[in-house]
Amino acid sequence: MGIRGLMSFVEDHSNEFFTDLKLRDTKIVIDGYALFHRLSFNSNLELRYGGDYDSFADIVQNFFESLFACNICPYVVLDGGCDISDKKLTTLKDRAREKIQMAHSLSVGGSGYVCPLLIREVFIQVLIKLQVCFVQCFSEADRDIMTLANHWNCPVLSSDSDFCIFDLKTGFCPLNSFQWRNINTIKGTQNYIPAKCFSLDAFCHHFSNMNKALLPLFAVLCGNDHINLPIMETFLSKARLPLGATSSKGRRHHRILGLLNWLSHFANPTEALDNVLKYLPKKDRENVKELLCGSMEEYQQSRVKLQDFFQCGTYACPDALNLGLPEWVLVALAKGQLSPFISDALVLRRTILHTQVENMQQPNAHRISQPIRQIIYGLLLNASPHLDKTSRNALPPQPLAFSEMERINKNIKTSIIDAVELAKDHSDLSKLTELSLRRRQMLLLETLKVKQTILEPIPASLKLPVAVSCYWLQHTETKTKLHHLQSLLLAMLMGPLTAIINSPGKEELQEDGAKMLYAEFQRVKVQTRLGTRLDLDTAHIFCQWQSCLQMGMYLNQLLSTPLPEPDLTRPSAFNTLNEDIWRHTKYGGTLYISRLYSGSLVHGLCQQLLASTSVESLLSMCPEAKQLYEHLFNATRSYAPTEIFLPKGKSNSKKKRQKKQNTSCSKNRGRTTAHTKCWYKGNNRFGLLMVENLEEHSEASDLE
Repeated sequence: MGIRGLMSFVEDHSNEFFTDLKLRDTKIVIDGYALFHRLSFNSNLELRYGGDYDSFADIVQNFFESLFACNICPYVVLDGGCDISDKKLTTLKDRAREKIQMAHSLSVGGSGYVCPLLIREVFIQVLIKLQVCFVQCFSEADRDIMTLANHWNCPVLSSDSDFCIFDLKTGFCPLNSFQWRNINTIKGTQNYIPAKCFSLDAFCHHFSNMNKALLPLFAVLCGNDHINLPIMETFLSKARLPLGATSSKGRRHHRILGLLNWLSHFANPTEALDNVLKYLPKKDRENVKELLCGSMEEYQQSRVKLQDFFQCGTYACPDALNLGLPEWVLVALAKGQLSPFISDALVLRRTILHTQVENMQQPNAHRISQPIRQIIYGLLLNASPHLDKTSRNALPPQPLAFSEMERINKNIKTSIIDAVELAKDHSDLSKLTELSLRRRQMLLLETLKVKQTILEPIPASLKLPVAVSCYWLQHTETKTKLHHLQSLLLAMLMGPLTAIINSPGKEELQEDGAKMLYAEFQRVKVQTRLGTRLDLDTAHIFCQWQSCLQMGMYLNQLLSTPLPEPDLTRPSAFNTLNEDIWRHTKYGGTLYISRLYSGSLVHGLCQQLLASTSVESLLSMCPEAKQLYEHLFNATRSYAPTEIFLPKGKSNSKKKRQKKQNTSCSKNRGRTTAHTKCWYKGNNRFGLLMVENLEEHSEASDLE
């Protein structure tokens, strides 16, 4: 983020550029993107297994509870989609390549930092539950954050070095020195969080009292996320930059120090810019000047007034309004009810498919969810005539074409994907919300290839994850095995178990069973974190499932949630617990079934089920969890390939199985049937019915 090397440079001069702060009794504007990355990467969370979202949610909650304890009122501002000018495309590609390398490193047991795929969705869900005020900007949020903080005279919390350039009235607190886990007390009554605040005045004073207005030029000359002109190397090589004190951090710090000392000799940006251009060939000067001036504008006040959104619910972004998008889309984007993925697809007709910790030798995990994305693109095709010029600039003249930036092996590639042409009443985005609930739900389930009747016994908040799981199972490229499905469904029981344990007035025996199963799941999770080697094929399969869930959620959001949004965070207590609770639990209020996915738990359960443990033995201690599992398993099994329900050695291929059936006598077939039943009694009795159905099908085929 921001100007590379600047953050470490100012931290090297911490005593000169920072003041100690006892933060309490104040508003604070938080860079949401920086915060959830910081909490994800600096909280000892497991990153190899696709996300321990429950643990992350707990950390986010603890962070905001620390703020509340100090009477600090947070306002979280999230980045939206890419800027309409697409000026950060080169930076985005570079970061995508870096992420692929880090994901590969993690996949083979090395180090790296890769955010789990659904981390942003989890973060937003926690904000909503804690009633923390937040907004999702239409594009990058930095200028909006600066403008809001200056309007309210409060500090900014971020890790982006761009905030060392902005002229902030009350300063910038870096996240790495924000000690939210170490609340202190003044006189035994007033809590505060120790922090450090960057002083722009002290920074400029250090460099001969340089004019603050020169700092945006410094940022663009150094190279930031928006501009990195190779021709500037000509200037840097010819200008004799005074280095001042030597730096131990190498070339980047030398450049920062030299540029700041050089710029401090000029009275204003115009004079400094003219002197920069003198070092460049005459033919390039005008073009470079235009680019530099345009990039310097990024450090000026924003025209967006976020205070209006937080006080009145009104979000007015001139860039967004000029595109002529439907009002409901703009509102949903600002409230975080639609993802920046949707914004990118709308504005640029280009999306970025983020790499996970997956098998780099296989096609990227997002390939499986491409049909869902094609429906999303189809819904966005005719959003606004104002978008035609914008989106067509980056693509050949293909009316249905969208581009996707995806991983190919260990590099990135842009692929062209055609949207699905939908019926006329689905192709007008402005009227999409006017469609009946039934029609929106039908489109969602048809995309996922799932019948509505299958979902009837499923709790409301698990309907979408189960439907997505059915879609996932229907794609043979996932190479899903029975233990993968079992582990996934078992992990979905964590929320209900917590709800049983926390529900008052329950029978002691019932509560003890839930506690025992919950403790067993926690033991599995901890054991997995202690050094279990990552099974790359299993990791890839669950990355595919997460991609399906992500795109299923985005389509569901675009259709105004015909199915309830799955809760990825943590449960609240149930008011009742009886035979029908799993069927009739409502989403919203205090009723949730959550903790949908924990990577460490899912991978650990896979290992156990492969070794010796059976689903039946695990669930025998908690009949309520067993009942829910049966509902989940029965809903998904009819969409799974029949091969996954056969014992090892009997699922190699259809041809081999048919050949064996044709050459075997009925006596041998009888022995196979008996063996199959015995295998399921020992490993998973919830698969027995499917095997019996397979036998009936086999016998019918023989009769034919």
